[in-house]
Amino acid sequence: MDLVEIVPNANPPVCRILDFKRFLYEQKKKEKEARKKQKSIQMKEIRLRPEISEHDYNFKKQHIEDFLKEGHRVKVSVAFRGREILHKERGYNILKKLISDLGPLAKVEKSPHEEGRFLNVILIPY
Repeated sequence: MDLVEIVPNANPPVCRILDFKRFLYEQKKKEKEARKKQKSIQMKEIRLRPEISEHDYNFKKQHIEDFLKEGHRVKVSVAFRGREILHKERGYNILKKLISDLGPLAKVEKSPHEEGRFLNVILIPY
């Protein structure tokens, strides 16, 4: 049996007489259980192009809906190549359409913004 300081910051400090190795074992076990119950939220990314067909758009939209239903945040990027960057309004139109289609499932955390040759928006589930 050992004298173990349980709460050192209390006034006066709290001590107990117990088996120190067993105390450490139980603490590790509690921490492990806490990590199991913890839910990790991931950031998923979907990339689109400004000249996307209707079928491809619906396919990607379905993936975004699945991610949102699982509780993940989704970053949607529209990637421009070459001279496509001159027509950024096409990218904005795609993102506006996507945001309106996903209205009941997601809200916009970060509105559409430009980062280099990408146009990004971040969606989070309701």
